[in-house]
Amino acid sequence: MVYVERKRTKFLGLPLSYTKYTISEEKLTITSGFLSITEDDTFMYKIQDVRLTRSLMERLFKLGTITCYTGDTTHPKLVLEHIKRSKVIKDFIMNASEEARRKRRALRAQQMEAERLADSESE
Repeated sequence: MVYVERKRTKFLGLPLSYTKYTISEEKLTITSGFLSITEDDTFMYKIQDVRLTRSLMERLFKLGTITCYTGDTTHPKLVLEHIKRSKVIKDFIMNASEEARRKRRALRAQQMEAERLADSESE
């Protein structure tokens, strides 16, 4: 599942910004800019915590701001500002990041087991 949302204004929730958020099971991408485009990515397994805040204006226009705290060196805090479906997307990010960490641990454990077996066969 992939969510694509745009940063919106607090007033009427209109998508007047050039910032786009793409959230998939593998990574979170923030694309911003009009003439000069900047794209920031972080893998889901690096997201450690997620916070949803909704001000009065955001609640009136059914918006929310999601803050993702990551282990990424370039962006330790990613903010997805004024997006629709914020509660659903926050839950998706939490579940996808946990699943990505679980898969990564399982993959790493398999690699360690394969290395251990290769070492024991070479002896």
